[in-house]
Amino acid sequence: MLGGSILIEVQNLTKRYGEHVALDNVSFKVKKGEVLGFLGPNGAGKSTTMNIITGYLSATEGSAKIDGIDILENPIEAKKKIGYLPEIPPLYMDMTVKEYLKFVCELKKIKKKDIPETLDNIGKLVKVNDVKNRLIKNLSKGYKQRVGLAQALIGSPDVLILDEPTVGLDPKQIIEIRKLVKDLSKEHTVILSSHILSEVSAVCDRVMIINKGKLVASDTPENLAKKITTINKISVRIKGPKNDILNMIKNIEGVKLAEIDRVREAGSIDIMIESEEDIDIRESVFNICKDNNYPIIQMKAADMTLEDIFLEVTGQRKGGATYVSDIK
Repeated sequence: MLGGSILIEVQNLTKRYGEHVALDNVSFKVKKGEVLGFLGPNGAGKSTTMNIITGYLSATEGSAKIDGIDILENPIEAKKKIGYLPEIPPLYMDMTVKEYLKFVCELKKIKKKDIPETLDNIGKLVKVNDVKNRLIKNLSKGYKQRVGLAQALIGSPDVLILDEPTVGLDPKQIIEIRKLVKDLSKEHTVILSSHILSEVSAVCDRVMIINKGKLVASDTPENLAKKITTINKISVRIKGPKNDILNMIKNIEGVKLAEIDRVREAGSIDIMIESEEDIDIRESVFNICKDNNYPIIQMKAADMTLEDIFLEVTGQRKGGATYVSDIK
């Protein structure tokens, strides 16, 4: 559903605490049906932005609109369009799942006659119907997270804001929640905050990175990787003694960094090589390996990971250049 109408519009958002500027003139838009990954180092302003969008905090300057409704001017109507799952789900541990979700329905003013159907439909969607009569305190972390998602979905909000939805889950539960988020995006616009960069790569259509209160990048992970050209990396698998090969590679002119990635085949090593900007060292690597009779089993360009992008745009990569993003 990408390419749809604008559902969230944040304009010139600024938040000050005395002399400290938590947010500095942040603007962005989110389209209907989009899954947006919201990233930032601790203290970058990420949580502040999300708290303003949900109406929990007020902005010093600027505005946040949900489907054209200003969250501060008309908070009740705007909040009807938002489902929010905090990092720690707001659960009442001594209630059963059914009791708690019924309570949330009443808070969100779901008509009494519609509550049974609402609970059944949402229970099926997030797969909690099989535990609906159990006390929440006796549920696993994964099921508690599902119950948290269920409460966010009550009232059929247009926007789901999920703060660290997979923290503390085991690998199987993480995969299940990822799939659920993808399924939910068919009917909802999703903003997903996470410190787990692989999580964002797996789930999100677009990545937004905030640093020191400023929005420094907003694009798909693939497009961000294409735009950042300051890192030239190749991965090479070479047959031979690892220390000799590593020292040989490090001495090639233009090599900025060379480190052993891992050993995947007996008798060979995988080396990640990073060259200086605008220097293609593939031919030099080939020639020196040929001259020393070390066969190259494999050579390929190393795709930029979201970790690379994150470090580059936030200026945390040693020797990295400042990234300038054309944010619309």
